[in-house]
Amino acid sequence: MKWLNDMIDSINTLLWSNVLIFVLIGLGLYFTFRSGFVQIRLIKEMVKLLGEGTKSKNGGISSFQAFCISTASRVGTGNLAGVALAITAGGPGAVFWMWLIALLGAASSFVESTLAQIYKVRDGETFRGGPAYYMEKALNARWMGITFAVIITLTFGLAFNSVQANTIASAFNAQFGISKGLMAVILSVITAVIIFGGVKRIAVVSQVIVPVMAGIYIILALIIMMMNVTEIPSVFVLYF
Repeated sequence: MKWLNDMIDSINTLLWSNVLIFVLIGLGLYFTFRSGFVQIRLIKEMVKLLGEGTKSKNGGISSFQAFCISTASRVGTGNLAGVALAITAGGPGAVFWMWLIALLGAASSFVESTLAQIYKVRDGETFRGGPAYYMEKALNARWMGITFAVIITLTFGLAFNSVQANTIASAFNAQFGISKGLMAVILSVITAVIIFGGVKRIAVVSQVIVPVMAGIYIILALIIMMMNVTEIPSVFVLYF
């Protein structure tokens, strides 16, 4: 199966090194300028919406709960292992490029989320939406929406979650000697209880876990910075 591994490596290198980076930066710049730097211009409005609390006015989920669900998919092992791997492979300068992609990507994310709101459909008391829906409705390409739905189900439903679950299981096994198999069962049960409760239960759990998780993450980062405050200027020199 060496030929298959070689083919996958070639496709992976082509997409991630020669296509995706330019597409991300290009679209990020396009949406940033076309939206008038929306990721900076509407920060005040963002804070205002988040301050509305955890109660939705239309029976769905609140702005804060939507924020927590979104943050839950962005703050995790990738922020630790991913950043460490990027710095190891690309040097300190990789941090600068991660900052740049994050800034430009905020505009792309805003446009993506806006499209999801415009083309969402009602599902009982809540709504369903996302890329598959606006691919079908805005582009009139049902086949593209179906293809996206299948691929995202396989990647997020299996591959991405497997990486996260394996990291958790390995950490508990290394620190507390808990069997990886047992940890897998525990994670599966907890996850099932949450996700089969629908988006509202996911929102309720996220609004509790995410602020604590993100808060601890930020506090630990600040503590580390304060413990090494004299090194901060030289660190920024390395970044740039």
